Amino acid sequence: MISTLSIETLSKAHNRNAFDCGNKALNHFLQRIARQHSEKGLSKTFVLIDTEYPTDIIAYMSLVVCEVLAEDIPHLWKNKYPKRIPAAKLAKLAVAHHQQRKGYGEILLIEAMQKTLTVSYTMSIAGLFVDAKHEQAKAYYSQFDFISLPEQLDNLFLPLSTIAKSFETLNEPE
Repeated sequence: MISTLSIETLSKAHNRNAFDCGNKALNHFLQRIARQHSEKGLSKTFVLIDTEYPTDIIAYMSLVVCEVLAEDIPHLWKNKYPKRIPAAKLAKLAVAHHQQRKGYGEILLIEAMQKTLTVSYTMSIAGLFVDAKHEQAKAYYSQFDFISLPEQLDNLFLPLSTIAKSFETLNEPE
């Protein structure tokens, strides 16, 4: 049987308690909070699984809607928006410790970008925000063209126009 990766909405069927990314806060969120938040409409958590082992979580991400003040974004973008900017936020992204460095985080990040773009067709949002918890995470997100916000070392922004261009490039014939 050939295994295939799949991204699914977190459900009771997924084995949350076995997940360990090496970060207690991220583990705790998935194990104890993520499903409750989904049920209450506070966030939506998606898991990456191997269809051969459908209950095992390889990685997960949580997306939320957020509002950012224009004064908090880079000057280049500040004048293009009203005082309050609706956006999507990648609130959590974690990969199981034994699955790290295999590109699974990138798969979920691309999925977050795609979901942000898809939502923008029916709701107005400016882009995707993410909080980088440390310098290594900040460097990781920066390679995908996330822009650091002034005065906020851990907050990064990916404008919707950048997301759209990324997918246009991916879909261009070679």
